[in-house]
Amino acid sequence: MTSGPIQSLAWRQHEEAVARLRSSYAAIPAGAPVRLAKRTTNLFRARTASTAPGLDVSGLVGVIEVDADGQTADVQGMCTYEDLVDATLPHGLMPYVVPQLRTITLGGAVTGLGIEATSFRNGLPHESVVEMDVFTGAGDVVTTKPGDDLFETFPNSYGSLGYATRLKIKLEKVPSFVRLRHVRFDDAERLATAIAQITADQHFDGTRVDGLDGVAFAPGEYYLTLATWTDTTGGDTPSDYAGQQVYYRSIQERTTDLLTIYDYIWRWDTDWFWCSGAFGAQNPTIRRFWPRRYRRSDVYMKLLGLDRRFSIADRLDRRAGRPLRERVVQDIEVPVENLPAFLEWFDDEVGMRPVWLCPLVARQKWPSYPLEPGEIYVNVGFWGTVHVGPDATNGPKNRAIETRVHELGGHKSLYSEAFYDQDTFDDLYDGANLAAVKAKYDPDDRLTSLYDKAVKKR
Repeated sequence: MTSGPIQSLAWRQHEEAVARLRSSYAAIPAGAPVRLAKRTTNLFRARTASTAPGLDVSGLVGVIEVDADGQTADVQGMCTYEDLVDATLPHGLMPYVVPQLRTITLGGAVTGLGIEATSFRNGLPHESVVEMDVFTGAGDVVTTKPGDDLFETFPNSYGSLGYATRLKIKLEKVPSFVRLRHVRFDDAERLATAIAQITADQHFDGTRVDGLDGVAFAPGEYYLTLATWTDTTGGDTPSDYAGQQVYYRSIQERTTDLLTIYDYIWRWDTDWFWCSGAFGAQNPTIRRFWPRRYRRSDVYMKLLGLDRRFSIADRLDRRAGRPLRERVVQDIEVPVENLPAFLEWFDDEVGMRPVWLCPLVARQKWPSYPLEPGEIYVNVGFWGTVHVGPDATNGPKNRAIETRVHELGGHKSLYSEAFYDQDTFDDLYDGANLAAVKAKYDPDDRLTSLYDKAVKKR
């Protein structure tokens, strides 16, 4: 834990950053929409371009204080998980849930939704928040805690209720290494049964399970990766998947593995799960000359931005006579018992593989993303494109996914494209409650509503 004078300096710097935020709000013309002045994003949905001044959050990017004894941290809202982990791991601590990508911010994961392999026992990132300061559409900083209407409605509000400037979160102890077991299943029903058993017992074949996720590579080829924290290497050398080897391929190639806790946390970031292959980064020859510091998700995100800007993939498809692509980038959750039905439908109707599987259990009901507390869900993540032809711009595959997920009692994250009509959206995400809380903390409607952000792309 840092010494008193440094603590005081960090808190003073935080107060100064909040003051600059307030000043930037005051500079926006009265009645004009309020948005963040933020250059980077992990969102995959389009939004209307704006040249209007935004909120200055440039000073809200760090860790204010780590209380190693109390196992908590006060963190600024725009702090990335990469910087947060760098601050907590030296104390042998990490956040309860660390989303997969380095540049996801803590505030973003809470006002959006984050998930990772510890979610089967720790829930979602907002469930380990004990206090928050939120900058509202009215220009106020509101300190909110569990039980408050703003606190309860904030998760999955995506900035429509305000922006977190400070979050106090719980931390858990972690050792130096992680042992992995990759267990294969040839039947989706057996896979779902195993997920339910491991989630309930937090053990498998007599061994404790601290992290649980999986990959569906093809029909009949499913893997669960079981992670167990450990302080010893047992004489094994930890694997290095930031080098020439690619993590997701190792799941099929070996039954056990050892990683440092740091490399385990960022195992998916190096190759953006498997999506780095689209840029040639998994080609052994190209990878050899691709600097390690550029093997990370935010670099691939910039490359993807160039593709979108210049329509590179679309031009190549037209030149080759291939049908127009529909971008299918989604994370959905379905109850574990409905996972086999979803995977079977997905194989038939979309056909994209591999897909990521991540179990989670919500600790309570959160109005804006109302999963049933205590029920086991499985997040299914799939990120790519599908050739569909001239109807691609209407999103036929994405619309079909929304319908099927709804039929199976699930929900869809809103970081990517959505096509719901207003009534369906309000039914799924408790639009009435969102509107009531927004009216209370943003009475002049300065912030864009969640429906307008997620569906109308404003």
